[in-house]
Amino acid sequence: MITLRPAAERGHADHGWLDSWHSFSFADYHDPDHVHWGPLRVINEDRVEAGRGFGQHGHRDMEIISYVLDGALGHKDSMGNSSSIVPGDVQRMSAGTGVMHSEYNYSPAGQTHFLQIWIIPAQQGVTPSYQQKHFDAADKRGRLRLIVSPDGRDGSVTIHQDAYLYAGLFDGAETARLPIAAGRLGYVHVARGEVVVDGHRLAAGDALRYQAESLISIGEGRDAEVLVFDLPVL
Repeated sequence: MITLRPAAERGHADHGWLDSWHSFSFADYHDPDHVHWGPLRVINEDRVEAGRGFGQHGHRDMEIISYVLDGALGHKDSMGNSSSIVPGDVQRMSAGTGVMHSEYNYSPAGQTHFLQIWIIPAQQGVTPSYQQKHFDAADKRGRLRLIVSPDGRDGSVTIHQDAYLYAGLFDGAETARLPIAAGRLGYVHVARGEVVVDGHRLAAGDALRYQAESLISIGEGRDAEVLVFDLPVL
């Protein structure tokens, strides 16, 4: 079964300095049909205005991934990490027993556009940790590049969950396919552009949920950037 999640049906919050679209229930947005998909708990598409951001706040027992599309995101946390996250970077913070952090757009002009992704960990109370890696556009061109996994295979960022995240860039005749093992879930999120996924023409913000399916097929992209999740059933 493949279920379409149109971009326009997501939750939306406009705080002036922050414009945010929620694929799953988050903050004041609650939709009982979209609370999580397997351990995938949050995909927030955030646009942060220049000189603004999220002040210091805390998290526990969550795998938090930041994927920047445009601009730069400044990160500081209670583990002593301070970094700038730019397009191509994948940042992962395992909150575990508890961590404080802040995220800012330090640019004097221009938005930061990024995806904030939360994945429920397989175990609670792990020691907080941080990881950041860069994946070149050429490595994602016309294919699905593994960027997050439980074991760090192929140079991916590691998380405490049996979940895999792939990223791909697609134009024209470029295609990719990803098998889904029996008993697992799939989720496709279009970050930008347009693309056809298993017969569905999708635009930025659209998504597909997969259950009891064996394959995800992607093609006919127009400046498309796509994230694909391979997930266990909780």
